[in-house]
Amino acid sequence: MHAASALIWAAVTTPDPMPSPSWTAPPPELVTPGPAGFIVIALLAVALVFLAADMLRRVRRARYRDEANATLDAEQAAAEAAAQGDAAAEASAVDDQDIDPADDDRK
Repeated sequence: MHAASALIWAAVTTPDPMPSPSWTAPPPELVTPGPAGFIVIALLAVALVFLAADMLRRVRRARYRDEANATLDAEQAAAEAAAQGDAAAEASAVDDQDIDPADDDRK
């Protein structure tokens, strides 16, 4: 197996690091994006900045809404608890007044 791979590697030619004399450099207009490419990339960057700002604004707004809803829910739960406490106190006060030992039917 080792001998076979050595033969394959020996048969493969290594590329010449220097280009052949027939090679010529392409014109720079074909290699660089030019002004049109710069304009497209600049417009994409500006659009990205606007989208990021809009996303941050929407996330902040949603967070403020959640905080306001949590505050309102807490206030409503406190009001309901106070109303239940008042109703319980009133019911216990009425129960104490309604108890009359003379009306006891267990005699």
